[in-house]
Amino acid sequence: MGRPSKFTEDQFLDAALRLVSAGGPDAATVAAVAEALGAPVGSVYHRFDSRDLLLAKLWLRTVRRFQSGFLQALASEDLDEAALGAALHVNVWARGHLDEARALLLYRREDLAGRWPAELGDEVATVNAAVFDALRDYASRRYGSADPELVQRVTFAVLDVPYAAGRRHLLAGEAPPALVDDLVAVTCRCVLADLD
Repeated sequence: MGRPSKFTEDQFLDAALRLVSAGGPDAATVAAVAEALGAPVGSVYHRFDSRDLLLAKLWLRTVRRFQSGFLQALASEDLDEAALGAALHVNVWARGHLDEARALLLYRREDLAGRWPAELGDEVATVNAAVFDALRDYASRRYGSADPELVQRVTFAVLDVPYAAGRRHLLAGEAPPALVDDLVAVTCRCVLADLD
């Protein structure tokens, strides 16, 4: 029987996350992750077959963590509360999870892993499916139709606007200030209201 692992998968992912946030995807080498944890390089490879798998799992974990609150907010029965909650979630979450927000909002998945490991299969292909379904569902609930233009309007209000509003701050290495929430809320209401 082998020795129990000294480090958990999340500890390796957290170390990679700190490296990516501080220095971009190229900073998260297997050797750097091992050094950040005080672990031998072999222990990283014992848990992840490749650097690509490590960074792909980091990206997937980060996406799932972000999406959880976003989807919960957008599912609210009160349509205005749902849209505002989802739109505000983007930068509220970023303030509470700065390293994760920087990794998620500043780097595309292709920036993190050059090759997406085959063992992740459908998980990578379908990771955003719940968000797309929720946006269509919200458009149907609000406007009575999931017409692509209406879904685009909803997407712009609850994802594109808050993403753009916070990205500049994340690029500067800082959390989006609370003022961003006020501006996002005003924009979200305006974009969604003119068809009501």
